[in-house]
Amino acid sequence: MTSGLVLLLLGGFLLGGAWSVWRTDEDSPDRGGPQVALAVVLLLAALLASAAGILRLV
Repeated sequence: MTSGLVLLLLGGFLLGGAWSVWRTDEDSPDRGGPQVALAVVLLLAALLASAAGILRLV
């Protein structure tokens, strides 16, 4: 049960990181390719960690 909670916390942390990367600066509102790629990778990792945490708890 503990590993499920740890995975859920990790998923939330990665989701926050993805949101932080996705936000744009007000000075330069354009998103670059690496910024989009990193946000997508972090989002996928967050979804996988959250799904794994939920499955561990069930």
